Amino acid sequence: MESHQPCVLVLSGKSSVEKELAVSLKNSNTLKLPDYPDVSLFMHSEAQKPSFADDAAFKIDSYMNSLSTTRFGRFLLWSPRLPSTHDVVSQNFCELPIGAVCVADVQLKGRGRSKNVWESPEGCLLFSFTIQMEDGRVVPLVQYVGIPRLDVRIKWPNDLYLNGLKVGGILCTSTYRSKKFNVCSGIGLNVDNAKPSTCLNAVLQKLTSVAHQLQREDIIAAFFNKFEKFFDLFISQGFQPLEELYYNTWLHNGQRVIVQHKDEDQDEVVENVVTIQGLTSSGFLQALGDDGQMYELHPDGNRYFMIFLSAC
Repeated sequence: MESHQPCVLVLSGKSSVEKELAVSLKNSNTLKLPDYPDVSLFMHSEAQKPSFADDAAFKIDSYMNSLSTTRFGRFLLWSPRLPSTHDVVSQNFCELPIGAVCVADVQLKGRGRSKNVWESPEGCLLFSFTIQMEDGRVVPLVQYVGIPRLDVRIKWPNDLYLNGLKVGGILCTSTYRSKKFNVCSGIGLNVDNAKPSTCLNAVLQKLTSVAHQLQREDIIAAFFNKFEKFFDLFISQGFQPLEELYYNTWLHNGQRVIVQHKDEDQDEVVENVVTIQGLTSSGFLQALGDDGQMYELHPDGNRYFMIFLSAC
């Protein structure tokens, strides 16, 4: 998307309250994307005109009809082509209600952790939504609250794998303002695009003879219906009630890794073989070394460099 091309956002809400807010935001024209000053806002009723007709477009009515939450996902921003859904919710956080979600059919500047590029072709489910929290100690754990179905597995900290291939990822960022943490959670999931790796529908077709296709609208609605319950449990009781569900879906039970870290006194790299035990209270990996020492492992070499071995 070139800078001179307008960025289209379609606003919608499940109830009259969210719909009135959508009208207010459209009339005030307060939603901005700094890198794309020309943002065109439309109501959902306007987006039903022939100029927006596209069989591959996100079906807002279908999504809203499947949604049963009280907060999350009820206010929707949709775009056929967008630089990044994460930018929309993070740069307009204070103008949007908590739980608002932005969905795009195609992302042009999707990203993962550490500014990695996230390929976002047609067929992906691409969305970001807003969360607000007060306890900073548990903010890092919120990215683990969503529990995937099928045989989707979690590769720590936030990659989703299916049959050994990456099919999705999660990106959470946060800022602190007025004694609260404003969290933007972005998720990308290969639903109907077999490239660049594989997708849910391709695997589903191999598992069953039924010609059923998973739809993006049903998946995201089901996600929010489940996430809202998990999030409320997480806020009231912490991560412990969700730990078993999380560990049942991740790839690292009993996995052995080599940890490399620099010994400042000896000015050399030291290697230790450790076994992953689970998560620390801060959401990092906890591992037990063959020397009996406990390790806290961080991603991206912030503290340790990890080489994953075969699970033992």
